[in-house]
Amino acid sequence: MSYGSSSLASGARTTRRPVEFGRTHVVRPKGRHQVTIVWLHGLGDNGSSWSQILETLPLPNIKWICPTAPTRPVAVFGGFPCTAWFDVGELSEEGPDDVEGMDASAAHIANLLSTEPVDIKVGVGGFSMGAAMALYSAACCTYGRFGNGNPYPVNISAVVGLSGWLPCSRSLRSKVESSQDAIRRAASLPVLMCHGRGDDVVLYKHGEKSAEILRSSGYRNLTFKPYNGLGHYTVPQEMDDVCKWFTAWLGLDGCRS
Repeated sequence: MSYGSSSLASGARTTRRPVEFGRTHVVRPKGRHQVTIVWLHGLGDNGSSWSQILETLPLPNIKWICPTAPTRPVAVFGGFPCTAWFDVGELSEEGPDDVEGMDASAAHIANLLSTEPVDIKVGVGGFSMGAAMALYSAACCTYGRFGNGNPYPVNISAVVGLSGWLPCSRSLRSKVESSQDAIRRAASLPVLMCHGRGDDVVLYKHGEKSAEILRSSGYRNLTFKPYNGLGHYTVPQEMDDVCKWFTAWLGLDGCRS
């Protein structure tokens, strides 16, 4: 489907060209609209490919918004430009973080969700680098602010990450414990992480470690599902598990048969 890795610091940079996001694809709900999910593709992919997958899922009450990341030079590809939510350089959740790039993408995601009706629950999910962005958005929602300190404007109700990792993992626990509101939000936010044991792009151990960090930071409603033999792609069993999880945690009307 697409590749993912960890992130690269932008510390030496003082300026960055304006971020231009690609086309956003929307899958309208086939039933009563209860939930809107922004779903994020992996490195080098686009919103169209995932919109085609999501349209086939038996979740008639979800509206899917599938944006396309900006095209930018990516360190892990030697500076070759491709679609990426932020710059990436290492295959480890312990690598340096491009907070500026992640904040720009997290703000774009929040803007897409902020226009939804007030009675609609909203969430974010993704694959590989998209999963990393989903988890970063979850952290911003928990803190109530972006990495740059600006207020985070959306109340996320569910987060899904497939074959991904947690950026900025080193500072998560201290930031959550910095306020009672953050502790409460972390404890109540449902998170699903899925990872294949055969993943040779974002290694299984990095997904597992990220889940451990989230749990130790107070995310009590976190589910981590391993899949034997699964590489860096998705399979029907995994998507079935995602459907069941969304239906249970978001109180959806139920799956279509």
